[in-house]
Formats: sequence, structure tokens, C-alpha cells
Amino acid sequence: MLNCEQATRLQSDAMERPLSMREKMALKMHTTLCSACRQFGRQVGTLRDLTRQYRDRPDQKD
Repeated sequence: MLNCEQATRLQSDAMERPLSMREKMALKMHTTLCSACRQFGRQVGTLRDLTRQYRDRPDQKD
């Protein structure tokens, strides 16, 4: 089973690349049991969404 450091690394990696089925399963098992890593995953997702919204604003200049 993953430890928290490994789980948060995979959550971050998932923003950059698709996870393998093995990685997804291990991460799911860990986050099912670990509320801190579930919260981290939500926060990373929110940050990603906000960054995309900012990047895609119509008034954003290159």
C-alpha cells in the first residue's frame, strides 16, 4: 500500500500524465482510507481548475 508521500506524488503526477491502472488502484485504496490525502486531491483539483479558468479568460493577453 502507498504511503502519503507516494499518494500525493501520484496525485500530482496525474495532472501531467495518465496514471497506469496499477497506480490508479493503489491511489484509490490509499485515498479511501486517508482523509488527508483525499483533501489534498481535492485541493490539487481545485487549483488546476482555477489555473485553467485564469488561463482561458477572454481578457488574458499573451
